[in-house]
This record gives sequence, C-alpha cells and structure tokens, in this order.
Amino acid sequence: MSSLPNCPKCNSKFTYDDGSLLICPECGHEWTLELETDNSEDKKIIKDANGNVLNDGDSVTVIKDLKVKGSSSVLKMGTRVKNIRLVDGDHNIDCKIDGFGAMKLKSELVRKV
Repeated sequence: MSSLPNCPKCNSKFTYDDGSLLICPECGHEWTLELETDNSEDKKIIKDANGNVLNDGDSVTVIKDLKVKGSSSVLKMGTRVKNIRLVDGDHNIDCKIDGFGAMKLKSELVRKV
C-alpha cells in the first residue's frame, strides 16, 4: 500500500495519484501534493477599515453608528469590542458586546485598537 495522504475534503483513505494530481474516488476532489503542504491559501486575511490585519482575540472599535437588526437600539460609534473571533462569511467578526450580547460584524466597519 502506498503512503498517499487522506483526502483534505472528506478524509477518505482511498486516494490515488494520476500524474501530478491526487484524486479522491469518494468525493471526486483533486489536489496536488504541493497544495497539501502549503496551507496559506486556506487562511483568508481579514483587514479592518484602515487595512490592518485582524487576528482572533484582538480588540476593535466600531467606526460608525450601526442599526441593530431586530432591535430599536443603535450600536454607537466608538464602541469597543474585546476578544473578537474571525469567522467565514459576509459578517466575518463574531463577538460579544456589553449591553448588546452576541453579534456579528463586518470587518469594514471596525478599526483595530
């Protein structure tokens, strides 16, 4: 048995090589061995309104008043948000704000402190 890596999508052990490509027969995913060793493409770089790179655990400040969906209150400009968590999707910051609770924010509407 050869020592080919498992499929990165479905973790199947039945991968095989076809020239320079590795192929998974279960899900049909194709990838190269160079892509397997280089995981920098998987990580998206998320930047704030000023172009600073954001990381998990950073503190940010809201740069404009934001209407809170489903509520009559407004998140004021200058509100500090501590310990953010970066997620995939349209709203790429997941956080808890004192007085509001759990919330998702867009990175374009905050700046790093």
